[in-house]
Amino acid sequence: MTKVAGIDSSTQSTKIVVCDAETGTVLAEASAAHPDGTEVHPSAWWSALEAASAGGLLDGVTAIGVGAQQHGLVAVDETGEVVRPALLWNDTRSAVAAEDLVRDLGGPAAWADAVGSVPVASFTVTKLRWLAEHEPHHAQRVSDVMLPHDWLTWQLLGREGSPVTDRGDASGTGYWSPATGEYRSDIVERAFGRGPRLPRVLPPWEAAGETRSGVLVSAGTGDNMAAALGLDARAGDVVVSLGTSGTVFAVHSHPVADPSGTVAGFADATGRYLPLVCTLNAARVLGAAARLLGTDLAGLDRLALDAPPGAEGLVLLPYLEGERTPNLPDATGTLAGLRRTNMTPENLARAAVEGMLCGLADGLAALQDLGVRARRILLIGGAARSRAVRAIAPTVLGAPVVVPEPGEYVALGAARQAAWALAGAAEPPHWDASREGTEVGESGDAEAGERIRGAYAAARVAMYGR
Repeated sequence: MTKVAGIDSSTQSTKIVVCDAETGTVLAEASAAHPDGTEVHPSAWWSALEAASAGGLLDGVTAIGVGAQQHGLVAVDETGEVVRPALLWNDTRSAVAAEDLVRDLGGPAAWADAVGSVPVASFTVTKLRWLAEHEPHHAQRVSDVMLPHDWLTWQLLGREGSPVTDRGDASGTGYWSPATGEYRSDIVERAFGRGPRLPRVLPPWEAAGETRSGVLVSAGTGDNMAAALGLDARAGDVVVSLGTSGTVFAVHSHPVADPSGTVAGFADATGRYLPLVCTLNAARVLGAAARLLGTDLAGLDRLALDAPPGAEGLVLLPYLEGERTPNLPDATGTLAGLRRTNMTPENLARAAVEGMLCGLADGLAALQDLGVRARRILLIGGAARSRAVRAIAPTVLGAPVVVPEPGEYVALGAARQAAWALAGAAEPPHWDASREGTEVGESGDAEAGERIRGAYAAARVAMYGR
């Protein structure tokens, strides 16, 4: 049996799966936690990888791939040492830099035309501008700029040769165009004041190299791209991922450019495209609501399912850590529609679940406006385990919801890419990705869904004007 491994280096942890290269059957898996925060020294990711793979987990593996959190800025000097802790996607200090860059290039439409996306604080290009403006002593030392998956791949290769990346992760930087397949060096220089070295972009099937022990290392990719590959997402499948952040994305046949900035026009890990909408607040909303109500997540489920759809008019705008979609980095959470008669634990629990899902429903609508077909929703991520989320999602999202068999789909996608590079084939290997899953939820009442989404939109407009 030929064994391959996939690494998911997320915001919260490193997860590793070892699979049969031919079938995708998971043979072993392990994980290790990352430190919390919006900036982390990359050495913590490497330490977590070593901890998760201790005890011989990777023995006999012939190829390995890395899927990692998108957008983070890893800056290294001429000696290959990290200049400062990596600024992660959820670090909003670069919000003003994002506004300045959008204006500098000529507005949102100019950005959408240039790179398929309008940058917000999460994008790497905004962090470059922030670094140049706020830490010039660090900026002047920078020789190479990488993403988290690029850096980990480079470490696996023993830091031999020049760093590489893939088109999927590169498309989240704000300075690589999915439409042309090229870096925009003028944008990098506009952001940073000069042009640091950037990783070479590999085709999806090409290997990055080999470890010193002879294990092949694939190109790697961003976490959302790896999840789509792990799920074997196809036309008509829209993936809603509920982790630290919430994402809505779909594999698409051609690049998209949304001048409103709602949809990021990313590339995927197969040569196609992955239009995506991201919210900053997802699973943590449920945890925060449970703490407020003095219960746990199971208790929150029970409370939410005891309340009627719409929570009797109670609406939560769950912008607990600012928000990316809509672009409100300084926003806070807002509870609207409070009345003496609806101030119950059950309604508050329901409002938390509905509020989290309404932000993602807005994202789904934005994808559909750009021609993405939503035959069904594939619901994944930690919060997809919630009974309340599963029950309420079809109504709020307005489409059938399927929950695939539990799995580490980012790590599985990275492993599938490793098997692809190992085979040297034109297409990724066919793995049984448990695509059918289980259809879940309430009846998906269209009228109730419209009412819930309308109340959420009205509260958002009243609070923020959009």
